[in-house]
Amino acid sequence: MVADLIRDSPFGHIVRLVTRQKYFQYPEEQDHELWKRYVHEEKSGHMAHHGTTDAPEQQPNELDRAQRNSETSSRTHVGEEHNEASGVRVDPEKGKDKHVIDWYGPEDPQNPRNWSRAKKVFVTFEICFLTFSVYIGSAIYTPGLLDVVQVFGVAQVPATLGLTLYVAGYGLGPIIWSPMSEIPQIGRLWVYIGTLFVFVMFQLPTVYASNFGMLLAFRFLTGFFGSPALATGGATIADMYRPQKQAYGLAIWGVGAVCGPVLGPLVGGFAVQANMTTGKPLHGWQWTIWELMWLSGCCLIFLFFLLPETSSPNILYRRTKRLRKLTGDDRFTCEPELAADNMGPKDIVLMTLVKPITLNFQEPIVFLLNLYIALIYGLLYIWFESFPLVFSEIYGFNLGLEGVAFLGILVGTLIACACLFTWLYFWQEKQFDDNGNIEPEKRLIPAMVGCFAVPICLFWFGWTSRESIHWIVPIIGTSFFGMAAFTLFNAVLPYLSDAYPDSVASVLAGNDLMRSAFGAGFPLFATGMYHQLGIDWASSLLAFLGIAFIPIPFLLYRFGKRIRHKSKNARKDI
Repeated sequence: MVADLIRDSPFGHIVRLVTRQKYFQYPEEQDHELWKRYVHEEKSGHMAHHGTTDAPEQQPNELDRAQRNSETSSRTHVGEEHNEASGVRVDPEKGKDKHVIDWYGPEDPQNPRNWSRAKKVFVTFEICFLTFSVYIGSAIYTPGLLDVVQVFGVAQVPATLGLTLYVAGYGLGPIIWSPMSEIPQIGRLWVYIGTLFVFVMFQLPTVYASNFGMLLAFRFLTGFFGSPALATGGATIADMYRPQKQAYGLAIWGVGAVCGPVLGPLVGGFAVQANMTTGKPLHGWQWTIWELMWLSGCCLIFLFFLLPETSSPNILYRRTKRLRKLTGDDRFTCEPELAADNMGPKDIVLMTLVKPITLNFQEPIVFLLNLYIALIYGLLYIWFESFPLVFSEIYGFNLGLEGVAFLGILVGTLIACACLFTWLYFWQEKQFDDNGNIEPEKRLIPAMVGCFAVPICLFWFGWTSRESIHWIVPIIGTSFFGMAAFTLFNAVLPYLSDAYPDSVASVLAGNDLMRSAFGAGFPLFATGMYHQLGIDWASSLLAFLGIAFIPIPFLLYRFGKRIRHKSKNARKDI
């Protein structure tokens, strides 16, 4: 497994390029006869007969004869007007003499869904590590907020832009990066590595920003270049896991995503506090950026040596290129390459820039669920702004201990994860049919439970945050938000992936854009709202918003199938 990981990593690709494929060879490079194993005879026959890999409505007798002959003949003496791979005569008008490369069978080890369990778990951990390393960058900034106010001489609301522009950046980024990762010639790997490299490098001009405008500009740019994992990570999980197991992978990825904003104030808070007590030359806010750079830099090195490509279209495309080079035969092709060849510049622009937005607003299901997730995400960030008011001003916590208060959310997330895994194993897995399909609406059941936890959390937190009540009580209340956010995300993302399987990355990119817009905008008025209304009524106002959106998962569970069947983009066969 380790050798395959290194071979398929960016490091392995570079070694192969420099040594001209002398090291880290693929099986077909060691045995030149293996190309026959990779050719899909039936699809090659279809290409020869009518120019596409799709089967005709009524299969011609010639295809029947060719397929019967293929079982008894090696086709070593096929005429020039016949396709060598299938034995089917090439139609002079519509046919194309192509050898279509595909997985050689259901057990092809290069297919990500056939990887060993250990390899899938390891790659899932890598994606979680990457997601955590970027997500923590938003909240890790907040402990140094007052330091930014003092150093740059700005008010607290403008200083908050360092948080909100970062969130806006990783909301806009997936509009480009996620659909780009679906292009077979590009794939996901180099999108991850290329953008992460820029993300790490841009921390330097951020930490040494000479003025406030420079700080804000690079906070936005780091969020923009760090964004691919936040939307494409879910598509990577779907690459590896079959439908019955995808929810487990998405749940683990979801824990990694929650850990970022939850642990950010803890990690950043102790760094800022230590700087205040020791009087070191760097400002406290600068130490939070250094921590982000160290973490993301370690992640970059780790992934550079061990992260493989998971995009099936890209893996097949690279296999096809290797076979063309080995044999010198330009007839080798694959379905992803054929699809890409039919795409012009206009189609690429539409897919990368327009598709995530149009899907978000043209599809009622996508819009409603993205709006709901965006609201929860926005409530999370606006609610986070109350933590300094509660735990510093009411309970007297210092900056470091204030970060510890966020751990209640993490505990709630882990409890919800354990419950979700139990429900998946004992109930939902049994709902899949023999073809591995399930009605997408059945994915929404966890959301129908978790939606009630949002108002419970906010009412609990708002009315127990007072000196007469021990600080542990509101922290226990925060655990309900962890349960809510986790169950909602792990119901909505699998649902959208199942309902729109051909546009997963674009749908998730639209989801990321909308929720980041809410997450970026809400903190700007949070402090003023809490000061004007008080912790109790401000939290209650957020709770009432949460109540207003409770019907959404119930309505889609009831009417989602009917809406899907009227959609041009959604799946209709289940």
